[in-house]
Amino acid sequence: MTGQVVHFEVPYDDGDRARAFYGEVFGWQIQPVPEFEYNFVQTGPSADTGMPAEPGYIGGGMFQRDAAVDKPIITIDVDDIEAALAAVAEHGGATVREPEKVGEMGIAAYFTDSEGNLMGLWQSVGGG
Repeated sequence: MTGQVVHFEVPYDDGDRARAFYGEVFGWQIQPVPEFEYNFVQTGPSADTGMPAEPGYIGGGMFQRDAAVDKPIITIDVDDIEAALAAVAEHGGATVREPEKVGEMGIAAYFTDSEGNLMGLWQSVGGG
């Protein structure tokens, strides 16, 4: 089903400090992936695949803050990322970062909504 929140992202200025903070305060399991300059975050039990093993929580990621993506982001699943970005524009939002392939997993993009909030889109390989 599309339209579901499927991921979150938290930018940081100091990766070691941020990983320590969220790991120690909330017990998040954080796995740095240097080749992607990214950290996968598990906020609950996970399956061997790294995906949530229990309903009711989503995983996320952490990365170095930059000028375009400098606030926490909620990511929404869509079947067609290009169509979703067109709908965003038609309804008063704007593309912030064009769609970009993420390994063999899917395609990600960032947009602002009608209120100026930074949000993410995710299209899995083969659809939503």
